[in-house]
Amino acid sequence: MSVIPALVRALTLSVALVPAFAPPRKPAPRRVLPESPRVVHASTVAADTLGIRDLLDIASISVADLSADGRWLAASVATRRDALGADFTRDGDQTYLRASVARLLIIDTKSGAQRPVWPTKRTFRGPTWSPDGARLALLLLENDTWQVTIWDRASGKFTTAKIPAGRYVAENSELRWTKRGDALVFATRTDAWRADAKAKFAALTSAPIVALDGKDDFLEWDGMNRLSATRSIVSWDPASGAVQTLVPEARIGAWTLAEDGRSVTIQEDITKKTDYDVIGGREWKLVAHGAGVPRTLAATMKGQQFVWAEDGVHYAVARDGKVWMGTTADTARRQLLGATAPAATDADTSAAARAKRDAERFTPMSLTSDASKLLAENRTGLWVVDVVTGNKEHVVTYPDSTSTLPRPMLVTWSRDGRYLVTAVNSRREWDRSFVVQDLQAKSSRTIVKGGELYTGPRLARDGATMVLAIAAGNHPADLFVTDLAGTAPRKLLESNPQLAGKPIAKTELLPYLDADGKGRYGVVRYPANYVKGTRYPTVFIIYEDFYDDTFDAVANLLSAHGYAVVNPSVGFDIGYPGEAWIKGVTAAANAVISMGLADSARLAVHGTSYGGYATNLLITQTGRFKAAINMSGKVDFISFYTDSPRLGVRNIHAAEKSQDRIGATMWQQPQKYVQHSAVMFADRITTPLLLMTGGEDHNVPALNTREMYYAMRRLGKPVTWVNYANSGHGVPQTTESDFMDYHQRVLDWYAKYLGPAGTAK
Repeated sequence: MSVIPALVRALTLSVALVPAFAPPRKPAPRRVLPESPRVVHASTVAADTLGIRDLLDIASISVADLSADGRWLAASVATRRDALGADFTRDGDQTYLRASVARLLIIDTKSGAQRPVWPTKRTFRGPTWSPDGARLALLLLENDTWQVTIWDRASGKFTTAKIPAGRYVAENSELRWTKRGDALVFATRTDAWRADAKAKFAALTSAPIVALDGKDDFLEWDGMNRLSATRSIVSWDPASGAVQTLVPEARIGAWTLAEDGRSVTIQEDITKKTDYDVIGGREWKLVAHGAGVPRTLAATMKGQQFVWAEDGVHYAVARDGKVWMGTTADTARRQLLGATAPAATDADTSAAARAKRDAERFTPMSLTSDASKLLAENRTGLWVVDVVTGNKEHVVTYPDSTSTLPRPMLVTWSRDGRYLVTAVNSRREWDRSFVVQDLQAKSSRTIVKGGELYTGPRLARDGATMVLAIAAGNHPADLFVTDLAGTAPRKLLESNPQLAGKPIAKTELLPYLDADGKGRYGVVRYPANYVKGTRYPTVFIIYEDFYDDTFDAVANLLSAHGYAVVNPSVGFDIGYPGEAWIKGVTAAANAVISMGLADSARLAVHGTSYGGYATNLLITQTGRFKAAINMSGKVDFISFYTDSPRLGVRNIHAAEKSQDRIGATMWQQPQKYVQHSAVMFADRITTPLLLMTGGEDHNVPALNTREMYYAMRRLGKPVTWVNYANSGHGVPQTTESDFMDYHQRVLDWYAKYLGPAGTAK
């Protein structure tokens, strides 16, 4: 049997690298800065260090809703501990509500006063203020089903909708108030649908015999997932208790409610068979329901993008760079943007001709509440367009695509069209800002600016109040309130006051050149006990690209125990994804060694999911790392290609077209599927490897990763496989003991091969 040839593409790599794509070669000499005479081991730090249990209790804050006047904020606060207890055996079960508990707080944005809706944590979803801000509607979990519930802010009393017999609130229901606040609109299903969905799930997972026919229109799990669209849309009047059907049962995706509270436009699923070109691919038609017979607005939405005004009647739609305006009552649309003449030949490929064509291609972004103005984007920036006259104003200019200048990104547009907020972030340093433009006064000002991370902005309907999350680098975010007049942000809620006495790593942006000489950035986290001039054992946590120093629980756990931690970035070429990590990660290692931080003799690498796969493939190409951990990452590209059936076509699409970037089917380029399967090159691995999997992981099945354990065991190489039988993908979310064990094994693995580390606290 002949050996499949290695990649013919030559690799030019710095330092001693042994690619899996070519026979091992003698390492080339390399130069690094002289080692510091002082080299330390990672060690146990003080009792007030960041321990594993601390990770369980780190809270995250989510803005649920902000009242129209900006006065009342509903925010949820949850920890990792709150999510424990997930049943991963029910992945793909459309009737399963994997919902964790959380605190629901009501915050007065003027005074900062806080009020819990309940004295204890509850399971809820979708808190939504009534138009007057007096009542908060939400979905509350009771007896394994959602209950549509209203909380009265003044009295604190609750009112719950009574659903007609034989029906219940759909597991994936949205929740919307009518404009007058006299009714709530949501989705329901029948008890018969739930029984049928449960039976189909059981048939695929526990039936003694399962027979599948390749001639069926849908893959079995694609068909199962498609069940989630079956539902009806109803309206509940809290005053009378009446529940009225607005849209009868159909395969309903996204839907838009009109101001009258009775008209609804739905996306209806008309998919004919499984689509292998799009993950979870669906074809929709757009249908308006209201008075009279439902009317089809678009026989297919494929290739079209719709943006709706607040009234639920007016919309903008784009296709092929052209934008039209329409309403649910129209039989025709009116073109607003894009070339109006018949398409000219594209034979002219000059830069000027391409730029001219691109400048005529627009994408709708947002409509004002009265649909009088449209915010649209093209390659040159953002434009405000008068819907009546078609006149447009260039309000934000984008730099040239080759420029390293900050590229403004849309944050929000006030509903009256007056204020436009963009994020303007440097691409060469941690310098971030939110800038607001007063389009009426023709002025601009900076709301926030600095090295912090600004995320999750929510602008009140009146355009006067905005809440946002602000995080110092490598810290969890806190909640702030500001306005568009330039008032300094004021803290409303601190997410994790208990971390004040914990060692949180100092971070630094790491610029470096990869093996191709292309500029990359990475994030460095210094060990908590860092002493300048000292070299430390260093762990590289890999995935794809990293730039912002967001809070990373595992990275902080490692830094608190004396390790330097680096998130390097990589660059991919279609057809050669395996080169990315050897070119990018090893170059980042050289950079961290050169800066005097990393101990070149004690480097380690790990990753989760795609990062776990990357880790395993990387150590088949180089022996520089003294320890490695593959967390829920595949090792056999071939068996993975058509595995994970509960994800439908995800794995096939990822390999051929998206994340894996092979660029071909397995039958077109079989050698590339072999070349990117780490298990095929297990004989080249010299790095001790820890494999961590979840027995109920339906994303990357444990059986795939297990192949590497048996391969390395057969070859007599150091390997340990730990499988958490009831867990899913990544960090266990089953029990506290599983969570503790997982992280302690990470610490122990690095202590064994890089130096001693602490124990669980």
